[in-house]
Amino acid sequence: MNEILNVTLLGIIEGITEFLPISSTGHLLIAEHWLGARSDLFNIAIQAGAILAVCLIYRERLWQLASGFGDKEQRDYAAKLALAFGITAVLGLIVSKLGFKLPSEITPIAWALVIGGIWILLAERWVANKPEVTAIAWHTAALVGLLQVLAGVFPGTSRSAATIFVALLAGTTSRAAATEFAFLVGIPTMFAASGYELMKTLKQGEIHEDWDLLGIAFGVSCITAFVVVKWLLGYIRTHSFTAFAWYRIALGLALLVGVANAT
Repeated sequence: MNEILNVTLLGIIEGITEFLPISSTGHLLIAEHWLGARSDLFNIAIQAGAILAVCLIYRERLWQLASGFGDKEQRDYAAKLALAFGITAVLGLIVSKLGFKLPSEITPIAWALVIGGIWILLAERWVANKPEVTAIAWHTAALVGLLQVLAGVFPGTSRSAATIFVALLAGTTSRAAATEFAFLVGIPTMFAASGYELMKTLKQGEIHEDWDLLGIAFGVSCITAFVVVKWLLGYIRTHSFTAFAWYRIALGLALLVGVANAT
């Protein structure tokens, strides 16, 4: 029963944090300090659940892009998604080949949460009085691709936060448009990253995994992410991301104080 509760909690955490600008990797690393570390395959499964939820939410938009190559606007948008993904894929492979490993210590995660919160506040202030721009420029797409890699290198940064707010700062001042592009480019990015990690895991030898627990975590992550992303898309129509910034800063500072008191 304790194991079922643990994987359910981890699935909920992944589903809540994967697409909110508060860092899923950071929250999962923190949670695993208390709930116990999980296998790479487990982390791949719960991330795949979150990705599936976003695919379901954006299924009409994805079909529109897939079937709209006769339309210049749709073709250009798809090409910009491809550019962002391509930059992430190439640089991500280089980082992986260099042997980079995610740090598991709390302190760098805490600092990334605080710095990311300040980044969000600055971005919100930047776009506050600017006219709404929904178009995604080519340089914006390139920056989104680059920031996805940086977010993967520094746990606590948040892929969604990095990509949404670099898009806002780069000229797409519409929160809804920036969020949609960030989420859509996240689909192939996260599928590719999950597939790559799965291949590495399979090559390392036999997999000893409780498939029932894996299925529970996958399902919980998918359902939770679906509810959270649907809520977020409605929330940002009338609200800024400032609340998420203050949450990140408060959590990061609390973690830094906790680490300091423990040493």
